[in-house]
Amino acid sequence: MRLNSSQIEQTLQQMDAKVLPDDHPAVDEFSSLFGDHTFFLDAKGLNVLEAIERPKMEVQAGEVISLADWSDEALTHLTTHAPEPTGVVIVWKKILH
Repeated sequence: MRLNSSQIEQTLQQMDAKVLPDDHPAVDEFSSLFGDHTFFLDAKGLNVLEAIERPKMEVQAGEVISLADWSDEALTHLTTHAPEPTGVVIVWKKILH
């Protein structure tokens, strides 16, 4: 899923990761492999979030899904694998304007 700026900000407060910017050369390749997502890199590898349905709740949530692991100690090469749920849940509070 693609996250809005508020969701990205709240996600980064809950997990130690960096957002892969949309203009990064790898985003097109990752999008063709995994679909249209906001991609996150952490110490383990490449992740996205998938929405968890919570009808009529004041919060929204997403589970961190691992898509690729680092294959070298320098964290410069990723090895993709089947999407794996991590069990980590990120909660987004709705921001009222």
